[in-house]
Amino acid sequence: MSDVQDFIRETVTGNPVVLFMKGTAQAPQCGFSGRAIQILQASGVSKLVTVNVLDDEEVRAGIKEFANWPTIPQLYVNGEFIGGSDIIAEMYENGELVTALKEAGAVA
Repeated sequence: MSDVQDFIRETVTGNPVVLFMKGTAQAPQCGFSGRAIQILQASGVSKLVTVNVLDDEEVRAGIKEFANWPTIPQLYVNGEFIGGSDIIAEMYENGELVTALKEAGAVA
């Protein structure tokens, strides 16, 4: 499991915005992941890395341990865990998400 944790750590710290999700940005495989992608796109994110947890069961289990968060999707900005789709939506509605994305240099 340490290799998976290393992969997750390197991914979230090496990219300004990372979304661990079910499916891809072009073809989300669950409603919550789709909602997260829509919100990020509406926020103007230009630097987004997505990881499809359905491609690797170890990553799917490992990401839940990494953040101690039981659900997917999970959003990371500047290496910091933000939350799942409900938190992403709440932050979008109150303007905090766009601010965080701008601070990360991830908005065009």
